[in-house]
Amino acid sequence: MMNPRRTDLLAAGAATLTVILWASAFVSIRSAGDVYSPGALALGRLLSGALALGAICLIRREGLPPRSAWRGIAISGVLWFGFYMVVLNWGEQQVDAGTAALVVNIGPILIALLGARLLGDAMPPRLLAGMAVSFAGAVTVGLSMSDDGGSSVLGVVLCLLAAIAYAGGVVAQKPVLGSATPLQATTFGCLIGAVVCLPFAGQLVSEAADAPASATLNMIYLGVFPTALAFTTWAYALARTTASRMGATTYAVPALVVLMSWLALGEVPGLFTLAGGALCLAGVAVSRSRGRTAEAVVPVPAPEPRPERTSDPETASDSA
Repeated sequence: MMNPRRTDLLAAGAATLTVILWASAFVSIRSAGDVYSPGALALGRLLSGALALGAICLIRREGLPPRSAWRGIAISGVLWFGFYMVVLNWGEQQVDAGTAALVVNIGPILIALLGARLLGDAMPPRLLAGMAVSFAGAVTVGLSMSDDGGSSVLGVVLCLLAAIAYAGGVVAQKPVLGSATPLQATTFGCLIGAVVCLPFAGQLVSEAADAPASATLNMIYLGVFPTALAFTTWAYALARTTASRMGATTYAVPALVVLMSWLALGEVPGLFTLAGGALCLAGVAVSRSRGRTAEAVVPVPAPEPRPERTSDPETASDSA
């Protein structure tokens, strides 16, 4: 049996890889989203991811998930892999990046609430405090990046729907990982999401014919790395912790997006943006930390009371 300490380290490493790849997705979406429509981009991303995951499943000889897991896989596939990706792509075309980050970051809060209600997740004070700090950081980043007049009611509603779909997909996936492997849950969830997006196949074909190679390569990158790899490492980590704690981890994404935009796109962040990113990371650190646990004290059983001595001769003879 694997050492619990080693398991925790592997889960933390998987969660870290996930948030790094998900942060990189925002940079790639900016390039591909200028050429591909929301539905076509989602379908192309999911098809690329499904092909990569399917190849890995064949190599590893992964079978079908158990029957009990299919309901949760189907729900997460429709909500998170399918609906979420389409409405998020659409919403980010309607609002500026700051507003999108603000609204979508309601998702971890919804995960915590749904996890406590439906999964019985604990809500320790450190988790709540960390989420509050991270959300304040996300608000700071969002306000610092928002453009005046760059938002629309439709865009805000779409980003809110994306946050709800994200939360519902995570909570639906968590019980699945008790019987299905992370690779199974991700592969078939991605495949179901691709089926949901098949109505956009015509758009994908026509847009791919005219798209520059850089946009198409970004779309394939989105499918192979932020989808196939990152969703699998997410499922691996989720199987080893609560949905609420994993949701709080994604608050590191806004800080990483700021850093990657700085390095890759030359977008120099202001002090307000940097402060918000620092708050996001600090909140994640608090939410992932564990309080000091008191050492286990083994209770010493109290000695049984001895029978009182009596001078009664009959009692003395009975106890002899």
